[in-house]
Amino acid sequence: MVVPSGVDRKQSVWKRTRYQYLFNEFALATVFRGKFLHEVAALGLQSPTSAPKEWVVDCRHAGRGNSALEYLSRYLYRGVIRESNILFDRNGRVTFQYVDGETGDIRTESLRGADFLWRVIQHVLPRGFHRVRDYGFLHHNARKTLRLIQLILQVVLKPEEPRERPVFCCSTCGGKMNVIGIYPAQRIAHNSGPAHGPPAAMPA
Repeated sequence: MVVPSGVDRKQSVWKRTRYQYLFNEFALATVFRGKFLHEVAALGLQSPTSAPKEWVVDCRHAGRGNSALEYLSRYLYRGVIRESNILFDRNGRVTFQYVDGETGDIRTESLRGADFLWRVIQHVLPRGFHRVRDYGFLHHNARKTLRLIQLILQVVLKPEEPRERPVFCCSTCGGKMNVIGIYPAQRIAHNSGPAHGPPAAMPA
């Protein structure tokens, strides 16, 4: 969960925090524990007597701007491990390398195939779960709020550069071809003319 600072709509200002967090972790743990146990009791369930009185909440500063988003994107929009990081698969053991999060050093580890797969499966979400949910000004129905934030923070969005059209090469001479027409597959399939049809591209 990424929780940014907020925008005050009445004053049209962006609220900045004095600390590296929005909530005190101990206060957050106390409130979460109380609300959780309250909902359990509301459902007619009995909480275990061994439930600890103090709960732990992992609440930390994840960075600012692009550095934080780049760090999180590694876990959200990429596989668990790159194929290039898997070094060996011999005698039922998988050897792979990874980057130590604390030291930044590249380390190597070897596991049994079943243990390696178990680590990968732990990152697979159950059915109905999503890795990312957008709330607040990132929700698709909050475009006006997002525009207000961009104006407050003086964000200037650069227009996307047009993408280059892929190059088609002639199978005979290898030269680049210019597309002069596109014919739908259904039209060609029902065309009673020559089997090859009119040319869709010609050498440049």
